[in-house]
Amino acid sequence: MVGVDAVVIGRNEGARLLACLASLRGQVRRLVYVDSGSTDGSVEAARATGASVVVLDLATPFTAARARNAGLALLGADPPEFVQMVDGDCVVDPGWIAAALTGFAAHPGAVVVCGRRRERFPGRSVYNALADREWDTPVGPAQACGGDAMMRYGAVQAVGCYRADLIAGEEPELCLRLRVAGGEIWRLDAEMTLHDAAMTRFSQWWRRTVRAGHAYAEGARLHRAAGHWVRETRRCLIWGFGLPVVILAAVAVTPWSGLLALLYPAQVVRLAPRLGWVGAGYAVLGKFAEAQGAAGFYLAALRGARRRIIEYR
Repeated sequence: MVGVDAVVIGRNEGARLLACLASLRGQVRRLVYVDSGSTDGSVEAARATGASVVVLDLATPFTAARARNAGLALLGADPPEFVQMVDGDCVVDPGWIAAALTGFAAHPGAVVVCGRRRERFPGRSVYNALADREWDTPVGPAQACGGDAMMRYGAVQAVGCYRADLIAGEEPELCLRLRVAGGEIWRLDAEMTLHDAAMTRFSQWWRRTVRAGHAYAEGARLHRAAGHWVRETRRCLIWGFGLPVVILAAVAVTPWSGLLALLYPAQVVRLAPRLGWVGAGYAVLGKFAEAQGAAGFYLAALRGARRRIIEYR
């Protein structure tokens, strides 16, 4: 489709990548795949499909943001009006490109539109089901998008593209800058992508949640004045770190202070009507993982270091 190109990023996605590229074939003008150090033949497989391939230099630490920028840069010689950003573990719905363009026509101020991302196999594990719920955000004006979204190429270039050094949370950070520049983000009532989280183990879910905590802390530090993820950072540090420390200190004085730990099940009860019992339980437990991620960011910052990507697969 003239005027719409696509950038796909991935690392060792295997069959998921081939399905992703196949879902875009015939829907976009140009298809770019950016590889972040795959060892499973993804580069050769992508080239065989006819996609333009960018292989990131191993000398510089990988980030999804850096990969997205590399794909956008390749399109710069003949820039499109719109670019569809896609994670390599997703399949694009056959009707999405047309729906996204209709969305842009209906919302002239929009610089980003996104639709419904669903988990391909939500029934395989509670962790996949939790991810599917996470993707189910309200339709209408939005604050941010995820990894899959259609964007106005010129608007993204005008704000400097993604922040390449972020290891997580690069999409909401970009959307914040786009909104500050006057652009709108819209979530449409349309099927967009099927995502394959492939989370079957608790450790995977934990690491993914640690990554979220890192993103909250770094985002809040970058854009505290705008309130970006400040509340999320404060909440995870209180529930995942501050309150446990207070409880342990109080128990040392009087064992009855251990009753303060009942605040956690009480929080589960409070959240259950909105999230369900399982979702509420993991939301509360997740605050400990988020606090770990936030603390890791702050400790690295104190050392003047940057953390490498936090992978969960």
